[in-house]
Formats: sequence, structure tokens, C-alpha cells
Amino acid sequence: MDLTRRELERMVLAGLSTPLFSRPSTAAPAKPNSKVKGVQIGVQSYSFRDRGLDEAIQAMLDVGLSSCEVFSGHVETRESGSRGPQAREELRKWRLETPLDHFKAVRAKFDQAGIGLYAYNLSFRDDFTDAEMDRGFEMAKALGVGIITASSTVSAAKRIDGFARRHKIKVGMHGHDNVKDPNEYSSPESFARAMEGASEYTCVNLDVGHFTAAGFDAVDYLSKHHDRIVTLHIKDRKRDHGANLPFGEGDTPIKEVLGLLRDKKWKIPANIEYEYKGADTVAEVKKCYEYCRRALET
Repeated sequence: MDLTRRELERMVLAGLSTPLFSRPSTAAPAKPNSKVKGVQIGVQSYSFRDRGLDEAIQAMLDVGLSSCEVFSGHVETRESGSRGPQAREELRKWRLETPLDHFKAVRAKFDQAGIGLYAYNLSFRDDFTDAEMDRGFEMAKALGVGIITASSTVSAAKRIDGFARRHKIKVGMHGHDNVKDPNEYSSPESFARAMEGASEYTCVNLDVGHFTAAGFDAVDYLSKHHDRIVTLHIKDRKRDHGANLPFGEGDTPIKEVLGLLRDKKWKIPANIEYEYKGADTVAEVKKCYEYCRRALET
């Protein structure tokens, strides 16, 4: 599962140059539908980080998932052997100069597969130039999404909000469990600081696993702030910064969170993010999906 970014970029680049479906049959493939009891179960494509874009889309079809939040690593196709500052400058150059048709082609692949593209995961950090940040929103538009999710910093929030307002695209700040760094998102207070004085375009991408590992109550936070949450990441972790585990083995209240979405009819996608260690990615994501389905149907 631990591929380098360079290896992933090579797989994505190869995938973008070939058609997704090459089956001889003329029959259209059945469209997946992973909406369960009114709750849209989807996937963060980072779950399939061990393969390129085409293979990741095929994996979603194999699992039966109909909604995706696409990871930037599945979209950015530059090839580079550089490291450190040079690699960062090359990535910035790629983002600024790559034609927007590249991103439209990515969207077309999802459309062809019948998978809804819900959000683009591009993590704005403090080292983004204004031009690079602005370009990120243009990429999102070319992908046909109205939401960006970002593992960002609190210090970058005000600048991000300005671009979000201009482009009318919501940005969901994604948290982890690093409670020691006040500039990272982890606690209710860190999200509140980002949203204080900001427009409605500054939102939250609540990762219920990381939130639990950081020592907070995902059910309570969802109940109080559902109007500012644009998507959930579903994973299972133990409290006190514990490990990622198969669904149902950790302390994360996955069933309660999904039940709340179902019962309150809140239209917040619940995206599986597979991060624990398993033998086969597709098989493990299938297990995650079936766990969520059973939780919603009981």
C-alpha cells in the first residue's frame, strides 16, 4: 500500500492516456448505486492509492460505490524524480500550466463509469502562492465540483476563504488528531477559529476516525454543526491517538454517525477512507462498505 508519489503519478499518467472501458460488449455497464436509506455512501479515492486513476475507478465499480471525493494524487500526473524544494516548485508549475482540459478529462472518466464526482481533495497549505491557490479553484470547476476538501492550516483559512467566496466553491477543512499543533485542524476549537468571521464557503470535512482519536465526540459535533459540514470521512480508530482498525474494531461511533444522517435526513456524503492495513484493497473497501450498509439497514 505504501507507494511513492512518483509511482502513483506514473500510474495515473498511464491511465489518462487510455480508455477506461475496453470490454468488447456493447451493453452499457450497470450504474452503481451506493445510496442506502437516503445516505450517500461514497469513497475518498485515497483509499485506492495503490493504483492509478483508471484502476481506482474500476475498483469503485467492483465495490459498488457511486460517489467519490477524488484525491489530488489521482489527478496530478506530472513525472519527477526531484525531491524537496525543487519538487515543490515543479508541482506548482504543473498546477499553474496544465490545461484545464486535463481535469475535464478526469471528470469524463467518472461520468463514463456512472460515478458521481462530489469533491476534489486538494490540500491548500501556507506555502501556496495566490496564483496556485486560485488555480486550485479553477481545477475544481473543471472537474465539475462545488466542494474542495483540504488538509490545511488554521493560518491559511482567511486567505482560502477569500478565494472560496470569489469562486463560490465551499472548502471543507479536514482534521487529523494532532492536538499539539494549534495550526492544525483537530479539535472543535480549531474548526471554530477557521470559521470565525468567514463566509459560508469555509466549512468542515469531518473525519470521524481522526476526531475520535483526538479525544472528541463525533456524534455531538455532527449534531451541532451539520449545517457547516460538507462531507464526512469514515474510518475506525481507537481513542488516545490509537491505530486505524477494520470497521467495528475501533472506538469511532460509525453506526451512530450514519444513523444520525439517516434519521435527520442530512444530505452529507459519508466517504469511506480506507487506511488500516489489509491484504487486498478492493476486498477491504468492500468490507467497509458492507459494514456501513448494515449499520444503516438495521
